[in-house]
Amino acid sequence: MLRIREAYRRLAACDLCPHQCGVNRIRGEQGRCRSGFMPRIASANLHRGEEPPISGSRGSGTIFFSGCTLRCLFCQNFPISQQNNGETISTSELAKRMVGLQKRGAHNLNLVTPTHWLPQFLAALWLAIPQGFNLPIVWNTSGYETVEALSLLDGVVLIYLPDMKYADDAQAMALSGAPEYPAINRMAVQEMLRQVGHLQVDDDGIATQGLIIRHLVLPQGKAGTAETLPWIAEHLGRQTHIALMSQYFPAWQATTTAGIDRGLVHNEYDVAVEALETVGLENGWVQELEPE
Repeated sequence: MLRIREAYRRLAACDLCPHQCGVNRIRGEQGRCRSGFMPRIASANLHRGEEPPISGSRGSGTIFFSGCTLRCLFCQNFPISQQNNGETISTSELAKRMVGLQKRGAHNLNLVTPTHWLPQFLAALWLAIPQGFNLPIVWNTSGYETVEALSLLDGVVLIYLPDMKYADDAQAMALSGAPEYPAINRMAVQEMLRQVGHLQVDDDGIATQGLIIRHLVLPQGKAGTAETLPWIAEHLGRQTHIALMSQYFPAWQATTTAGIDRGLVHNEYDVAVEALETVGLENGWVQELEPE
């Protein structure tokens, strides 16, 4: 309960994410994430398209939260993240949805873009536990997090699934409106690793605890893959699990943004895979790129 109170206290002058907007969300004011006081979600369903240890055989119980702390020009979920589509619900209803996903057989509770709803999630979890809720929590995030906010999740979240989007400040600002993303992101993933360690799975290969890093390869090397992967190997360890993603396509405003207005070509992804192998990051997943 003390943790919940501290999280809600932060909403009065919101500093849950690195933007530090300072708006009073308890009164309904909105900052960068376009979110107020009551939780807002787009969906709560079983999802089978995540990494194998997350989706497993029965699916991941996935809640897509509305709004986002970033403004990624290429966001594939832009109706949810940028246009704020969804429904506003109470924390008790959020708890009900969480329990419902467990009853449907989900391996875990997968919270997508949850950072700006951290207090509301903690309150819903407090209500759900007496109802029998006991799934591992997956914090599925852009990786733009403060260590102070993450400290409120220590011992609560068992599986962290963050992005490492950029290695360059200029690209982070131009494409996602995220000041100091590389430095902030790197501190965040180090804190996540401190909390949960490297990925652990059960006898069925289902994640029980740990860190999985996602890195989406962008055209023209704009994600900074050649810098990010060596940093992971050196600072997080070569045993770190990496999902090296090739599924970029120009969505949302990327269709009219020079440099990201096309999909990946094979050479770009091949270079990324080679970089992964060169630094010795052998755990994780690479994807097949569609024929050109």
